[in-house]
Amino acid sequence: MVAAHMVRKKVIGIVGMPGSGKGIVDTVAKGLGLLVVVMGDVVREETAKRGLEPTPENVGKIMMKIRDEIGPAVVAKRCIPKIEESSTGAIIVEGIRSLDEVEEFKKRFPNFILVSVLASPETRFQRLYKRKRADDPASWRVFLNRDQRELEVGIGSAFAMTDYAIINEGTVAQFKKEVRDLFRRLLK
Repeated sequence: MVAAHMVRKKVIGIVGMPGSGKGIVDTVAKGLGLLVVVMGDVVREETAKRGLEPTPENVGKIMMKIRDEIGPAVVAKRCIPKIEESSTGAIIVEGIRSLDEVEEFKKRFPNFILVSVLASPETRFQRLYKRKRADDPASWRVFLNRDQRELEVGIGSAFAMTDYAIINEGTVAQFKKEVRDLFRRLLK
């Protein structure tokens, strides 16, 4: 049974391939005063806990390994306490990777909404290459391998279940405006 306060909580999940603009979505959400829970942080924390450097290969291996060891919704399950503990009525969960995760969130938060952020592979690679976070790809091959891992986890199934989609091929200002407008409509 779902507690009454969980029904009232509005949880908006964000699914997008690496480099699609999920971080900008986070920035806009925080600017609107929303709590943002980043699913990738769970995997990066687990990578560090296991004494590994946060390289694309290590983070990817740990992402797959914990799903194999614990179950396909493990990352979602580890995010749920942060959402439940929040006094905020609306929460953004960035980094949905699979249908299992979508179902886990829908089970706990009946008002769950899924938004996809879309950008072409070329655009995404250029963004990641310029960003240079420790787990970002340094080559096209590493980028393609990362995309393949995402697809193996089941991100395509999550995309198929989205309620809303935003294409991020224009300017940052345009994208921020679209995200802000969408959040305002969803949170009415």
